[in-house]
Amino acid sequence: MFGLLLQIPVIGMEVEQFVLLLVAAFAGGAFGASLGALPAFVFTGFLVFLGEGLAILQREIGTTIAAVPEGELSVGVTGVIGFGAVTGPHIAFAGGVAAAAYAGKKYPEMEPEGWDYHFGKNILYAHGTKIDVLAVGGIFGVLGMLIARVAGGIGFPTDGIALSVFLTAMIARPVFGYPLVGKPNGKHLLDMSPFENEEPRPVTDGGEVPAEHAGRLATEPWLPHQYRWPGVGFIGFVTGILAGFIWIKTGSIFMGYAISAMSLLFLELGVEKIPVTHHMTLVGSVGAVLAAAMIGSVPVVGTEPVVALVAGAFGAFSALVGELTQRVFYSHSGTHVDPPAMAIAVVMLLVGVLYLAGALPNAGYLAL
Repeated sequence: MFGLLLQIPVIGMEVEQFVLLLVAAFAGGAFGASLGALPAFVFTGFLVFLGEGLAILQREIGTTIAAVPEGELSVGVTGVIGFGAVTGPHIAFAGGVAAAAYAGKKYPEMEPEGWDYHFGKNILYAHGTKIDVLAVGGIFGVLGMLIARVAGGIGFPTDGIALSVFLTAMIARPVFGYPLVGKPNGKHLLDMSPFENEEPRPVTDGGEVPAEHAGRLATEPWLPHQYRWPGVGFIGFVTGILAGFIWIKTGSIFMGYAISAMSLLFLELGVEKIPVTHHMTLVGSVGAVLAAAMIGSVPVVGTEPVVALVAGAFGAFSALVGELTQRVFYSHSGTHVDPPAMAIAVVMLLVGVLYLAGALPNAGYLAL
């Protein structure tokens, strides 16, 4: 279903619908900047949860509600709103990320007390009604929509929304004067020891730390409570199992993702050590779908536990890919580049390519 939402290519759309999409994407990106990227994504979770709940309900009652064709209502809530122009991550979240990058350079004085990283990484911050910041969010919302639509329209074998979230964040860096990746202050890009040793940013050749770097650590992990490989892998394993269990019992690939996204409300509210797991649960569900398709025709006792364990393995793999990408793309520059989006894009690219090569029975939720 999710892949089908992105199959309308930009070229070939009716002009009126394309203009409507552009206008809505600008508004959605600006709205994401106004709320802040993370709060906007929390709304994604609630709306996808609602849409998937409706889908489960409709599957249970069948088509007894004649006025609503089966699946149509849930696709409207999940696709048009949750993953669409209102709170779609490639629009609202991406707009919020770009707005934070812009504000980090333009308005460093707005940085709230207690924020230890560069202000450009603060995706919790709501920018309210500051017109130029919201306009940046709107422009990047349109860009995110176009990237996702083109990726879906040409059949690029990965999650177009996740790919768009990554690409818009990377585009924002050079646009607003940040290094594309940044120079590692440890031995290499993956080295987190400068953070663990609380090393400050090095001084410049002039002997002074630039004002925007004052007080910053030399290396900034995406989540200070979630970066050690064993813990990251284990939380991915258990949340992947839960997502697989949800799929087994409800048939919903996205319900686990929605629960993970909703849980980030507590991170926004300042509850310490809340894990970020939506890339683990989404990919875990895909692992369950693939496992069930591969072993479902074989009459093996205990098939469902095996499916759940495979989902856990997929969740752990996605978690570790997310950690790898955060160490490369997040930790050394001054803006947010989303590790979950990178993990989803990478893992689903592997799934898509293996499916096209005939090595997998399906491509999860991708429409290839």
